[in-house]
Amino acid sequence: DIVMTQTPLSLPVTPGEPASISCRSSQSLLDSDDGNTYLDWYLQKPGQSPQLLIYEVSNRASGVPDRFSGSGSDTDFTLKISRVEAEDVGGMCPQRVESGGLRQLPGESLRKRT
Repeated sequence: DIVMTQTPLSLPVTPGEPASISCRSSQSLLDSDDGNTYLDWYLQKPGQSPQLLIYEVSNRASGVPDRFSGSGSDTDFTLKISRVEAEDVGGMCPQRVESGGLRQLPGESLRKRT
């Protein structure tokens, strides 16, 4: 099985400041058949459906502000927020696509700095 290591697990943030969340895979997520890397980022808030932010490493989903950006390749990936807003606080979840669908991975937690 592929193991994803995420850092940090909890990230205190201040609205208006940047934030960065990283994850590392124990195996390459590059699909040798089509050359794509299937790593997506979702925002998961309690009691709400997941919102797709970034798909295939670096592509912003429709309607997602440009303050969100994704980067990385092979085994190392990063989600950056150039300016955190209050609405961003929640779980940032990387997911990898499997042949049978999406496998939910543990989410990072963005929490307001106190």
